[in-house]
Amino acid sequence: MTQPYFLGCPQWQHPGWNGRLPAGVSPLARYSRVFNSVEGNTSFYATPSRQQCEQWRVQVPEDFRFLFKFPRQITHDCLLQGVDKQVGAFLDVLAPLTEVLGPMLLQLPAAFGPERLGDLWRFVETLPASFECTVEVRHPDFFAKGEAEKTLNRGLRERNLARVCFDSRALFAASAVDEATREAQRKKPRLPVHVLPVNAAPVVRYVGHPELQANRPFLAPWDERVARLIAAGERPYLFIHMPDNGDALALAALWHAMLAEHVQGLAPLAMGQQVDQPGLF
Repeated sequence: MTQPYFLGCPQWQHPGWNGRLPAGVSPLARYSRVFNSVEGNTSFYATPSRQQCEQWRVQVPEDFRFLFKFPRQITHDCLLQGVDKQVGAFLDVLAPLTEVLGPMLLQLPAAFGPERLGDLWRFVETLPASFECTVEVRHPDFFAKGEAEKTLNRGLRERNLARVCFDSRALFAASAVDEATREAQRKKPRLPVHVLPVNAAPVVRYVGHPELQANRPFLAPWDERVARLIAAGERPYLFIHMPDNGDALALAALWHAMLAEHVQGLAPLAMGQQVDQPGLF
């Protein structure tokens, strides 16, 4: 049954998921029997081959969506300047996946501030029409509710671009008593949650508390918002992260069960077996 929204993780395989996903011919095929979307984080560090993309295409159903990140060289090293050739080569590699691509994730570093917005607009306006894009910013001025954020949001609305919502509140509410949580708190940004309503499909990246049930109060407002979006005919994207992504399946199952209380007829996730619930004992 087709889900009315897109749910995924930041990867499609993890050693801790063995036995928790249905049987399949590959890790991606197994993953895509439960989830209908995935963050393509690997493309941030290394571009796949066109042959890999061709193989991935035949392993997922028509309703599946890949959201790949633009390579680090484009977004972080060059800050979107003088990258036409790199962008063209990257999108050409992804061409076999065109039918199952969601919006491209344009994750910008904290160094990309208000003075560079002109580069952002030039970049997105030169992308081929067949490639959608969604923008994640990390410079603090874009979260200060001042002129810089107003200018950013106005430009995104004018171009009908979603602003990625990165929610790390649950992660930073946790006591860093284990290495995975300490490492996640060191690497992940700690920024306010600002939601920008536009006609484009919303994209939410949620980083969870390592104790599963501690996520409930942080997920509850998203339940209500996503349920409203679904009722309005939209299909938002929600990506589930954990300090240890071996625990991401359990958090995804909890999230989906909570959402089912607000969305009538929501089909359960087709997990291969009962998913362990970390942090309960």
